[in-house]
Amino acid sequence: MGLTDFIVYAGRNQPLNSDFFVALLTVIGIDLILGGDNAIVVAMACRKLPPALRNKAIVIGIAFAILARGFLTIIAIHLLSIPYLMGIGGVLLFWIAYKLLTSSEGEHHVAGSVSVFAAIKTIVIADVVMGFDNVLAVAGAADGDTLIVFLGLLISVPILIWGSKIILFLMKKFPVILYAGAAILAFTASAMISHEPVVYFFLADYGIPPIVLSLCLITAVVLAGFLRNRVQTIVYFKNQ
Repeated sequence: MGLTDFIVYAGRNQPLNSDFFVALLTVIGIDLILGGDNAIVVAMACRKLPPALRNKAIVIGIAFAILARGFLTIIAIHLLSIPYLMGIGGVLLFWIAYKLLTSSEGEHHVAGSVSVFAAIKTIVIADVVMGFDNVLAVAGAADGDTLIVFLGLLISVPILIWGSKIILFLMKKFPVILYAGAAILAFTASAMISHEPVVYFFLADYGIPPIVLSLCLITAVVLAGFLRNRVQTIVYFKNQ
């Protein structure tokens, strides 16, 4: 199948069969489908950097995020046994959505700028927080094959980088996309929180559909971000 059957299936003396490619394509598909939110985070985290530094932050940030996610996938089986992990991740992601949104508007009116290190840190933390569902899904699809996990991630990286640059371009043209991005992050956070058994059964006991929690969190982050940005703008002009 090429390159001496991928060096006899990466030194394992196993034949490179169709199962390998099916698993690899599945992992790539999962990375891309679940990576849309991550592309939004990358774009939002890097939007205030100059073009040269922005590209550097995107590449380095995604590279570190991919490595972190790869290692998390290897130990995914242990993540399943950690209580409240998904719920805590959802709360952190909700806070990240709010912070990214409140540093977006009025970027010419608020003192200070985002550094490359700060952007990289935001990308990595957000990716790890948001990547729990990705980690578990990939671990199952790869059937414990770490080679497939890392190959899938490596193939997905260029597409994630390209996607984040497209989103950056659109943000400059249509600032409302910032709020749409924050809403998507809040929706992802609500899904993580509602999948926590304690929250899931609480909602079920009271007959509350999970979508209600999603709508509440989306409304909260968008409204809070909008009001915070308006206050910052008013304060700025009053001080002029």
